[in-house]
Amino acid sequence: MRPIRLDLDGFTVFREPTTVDFTDTDFFALVGPTGSGKSTVLDAICFALYGTVPRWGDRRAIANALAPSAAEARVRLVFESAGVRYVLTRVVRRDAKGAVTTKHAGLEALAPGLDLGKLEHGLEQDDIAEVLAGTPSEVDEAVLTVIGLPYEQFTKCVVLPQGEFAAFLHAKPAERQKILVNLLGLDVYGKIRERAAAEGATAETKLKVLDDQLAALSGIDDAALSAATARAEALRELAGAVDRIAPQLADAGRLAEQARAALAALDAEIDRLAGVTVPAEAAGLAAAAAKARAAVAEAVDAARAAEEREEKVRGELQAAGDAAALRRLLDRHAERARLAAEATTVHETVASAAAEHERAAATLETARADAAATLTALEAAREAYQTAVAADRAVALRPHLRVGEACPVCAQTVHELPVVPHEPAVAAAEAAGKAARKRSEAADRVVADRDRTVRELDRSLAAARAHAEQVDKRIAALDTELDGAPPAEALRRDLDGIAALQKSLERAGTDVRKAREAHRTAATGAERAEERLRAAWRAFDAARDALAAFGPPPANRDDLSDAWATLHGWATGEAGRRRAGRPEAQDAVRAAERRAADVRGELAELFTRAGLAPPGGDPAREAAVALERADADRRRIEERRADADRMREQRDGLAREAQVAKALAQHLRADRFERWLLAEALDTLVQGASRTLRELSSGQYDLGHDKGEFYVIDHHDAGLRRAVRTLSGGETFQASLALALALSEQLAGLSTASASLESIVLDEGFGTLDTTTLDTVTATLENLAARGDRMVGVVTHVGALAERIPVRFEVRRDARTARIERVGL
Repeated sequence: MRPIRLDLDGFTVFREPTTVDFTDTDFFALVGPTGSGKSTVLDAICFALYGTVPRWGDRRAIANALAPSAAEARVRLVFESAGVRYVLTRVVRRDAKGAVTTKHAGLEALAPGLDLGKLEHGLEQDDIAEVLAGTPSEVDEAVLTVIGLPYEQFTKCVVLPQGEFAAFLHAKPAERQKILVNLLGLDVYGKIRERAAAEGATAETKLKVLDDQLAALSGIDDAALSAATARAEALRELAGAVDRIAPQLADAGRLAEQARAALAALDAEIDRLAGVTVPAEAAGLAAAAAKARAAVAEAVDAARAAEEREEKVRGELQAAGDAAALRRLLDRHAERARLAAEATTVHETVASAAAEHERAAATLETARADAAATLTALEAAREAYQTAVAADRAVALRPHLRVGEACPVCAQTVHELPVVPHEPAVAAAEAAGKAARKRSEAADRVVADRDRTVRELDRSLAAARAHAEQVDKRIAALDTELDGAPPAEALRRDLDGIAALQKSLERAGTDVRKAREAHRTAATGAERAEERLRAAWRAFDAARDALAAFGPPPANRDDLSDAWATLHGWATGEAGRRRAGRPEAQDAVRAAERRAADVRGELAELFTRAGLAPPGGDPAREAAVALERADADRRRIEERRADADRMREQRDGLAREAQVAKALAQHLRADRFERWLLAEALDTLVQGASRTLRELSSGQYDLGHDKGEFYVIDHHDAGLRRAVRTLSGGETFQASLALALALSEQLAGLSTASASLESIVLDEGFGTLDTTTLDTVTATLENLAARGDRMVGVVTHVGALAERIPVRFEVRRDARTARIERVGL
């Protein structure tokens, strides 16, 4: 498995969308401060593949995937395995109650050569070569098939537990054994030993149960089987004898039943014949029906006569004319008389209004003449006032005038000085003007009043003339409409006649309804009488049909009473003849019953000799039931004997299983099998690690062990054998890395599928290494990456180490989210 691209959104510290692009990366480092989220990138890869993370401690604790306050976390991993690229997505979501579940999981194989840039906008159908899984469980199975590693092996083969191998190198033998058991998962054999012991104990318990069940199976020996077989044979013989005799009992019973049936049939015939009686009402039903029919005919005649009278009156009413039209003409006569009287009054009103209007108009003309005279007087007063004003002004200039000099007002030569009046003329002119103005205003008011009166009289006169014209027009229209019509008195006589005919028609209609109701009543009575007669004939026919098998005589269909008398007489005679033959039928019943009793006695004796109670019902059935029970007893013994054989066989198998389980538990004891297994595993692990160490150290070192102690062989120092405790920090890292790589290859070989180890990541702190050791570690990692068989990743916060790695993913974290930036090639 080689990661290509990782997309995170809402996953733990990565609250916002983040992408890690591993394209064209063979050797990289995840760098950043402690707690920035470096290891979270590895957690996201592991979560996408397996739905859990090692440091969560519980595979069900998927709530740890959600960032605080986030409702959804989404992880998408694009990776390559065996030359094929895949895209894997997991989405977890928190519901309203706070529960976190996986809402989506899917795995698809991508089309060859697909541009991963399309992931930004969503893949199309042609971009996906095959959909491998669509649910969490399907994804788990598909990942195991594609990668070839289960979760436990992936976390040790891809994310290497190198720290444990550093301790493994320097540990004491007992501690090293515990570490190796943990690394290789050899504790499974302890679980197998415990399971074997439990299986052995379970087998022992089942053996005890089977022994108790075998002890409880009594009464199944050979003697019991022989007795059951003999009993079945005896009952089989009884069944054969019953089969031979049973038909005789059936025949005797059938004859007895036939005789009893014949006697019962004879008694039933006697009872049926004796039960024929003549109904008391048979004689009067026909007369009542005839009387009812006569009443119906009489009612029909009365209804027909009433209908004829009604039709006659209706014809007379139609000939009398249309009452509505006559009433309309009479209304027109009344309206003509009313309008004629109104016309006289209206014309008088018009004449009076015209005279009054003429008088008002004359008065208006007089008032207008008076107003004109007063207006003329007012104008004269105004001119007198102006003259007086000029005179007074001239008097004011009098002292300044000189004869022969120019007037200061008109610039003419003054020839004579004006006379000075005794009183001023303006006051008298002003008083005369005011008096003239009052007279003129009074005259104007009189004109306005009389003009208003004239206009009102104009309107009144126009209204009176319009009304008079309307009345005249309506009278003319009525005269036209009444031209040739009868006078009002004749119309009233015609309407009185029509009213009388309508009353006659109503009385005739009432008579018709009464006659029809009487007819319906008579018809109902007749129908009821006929129905009673028909019911009586049906009762007679039913009584006669019930005796049809005995051949009753013909019935007189015209006389019900005679028909009943004839049937009753015949039935009485037939009943007497049958009573005479009854003793013979009784003798036949007694003879048949005696024969049946004899056959039952013979069968009872057979049942008694066979050890059974005499049959109470069907002897053949009871014999067959007894035989079936005997056969069932025999079969039950045979089945229990077979069960006992199966139990013994099962007991032998359980005994073998218990023995094998005990032996397996004994062999898998820690001081035996596990010790041997650990020695073999250690040999294999050291051999693989030695090959890797030789390659990583450029042929300088081999790794070996002797009696639980590790050593290296230094080929640069004449093959010197050195204890691992003498190794420097860098040499220890090389040896630890070799052991980790050997373990990953060994675990991949143990996988049931074809594992694809195309990448490894060392999540190891390098902060305690000195400069020299760090150089060795860096060179070792570069050699490992140069092998070209897998991608190599390092998680570190040591800057000196990160700077020597070609591709770095720098992880930064702020108060909101963590971010990743790629630096390098």
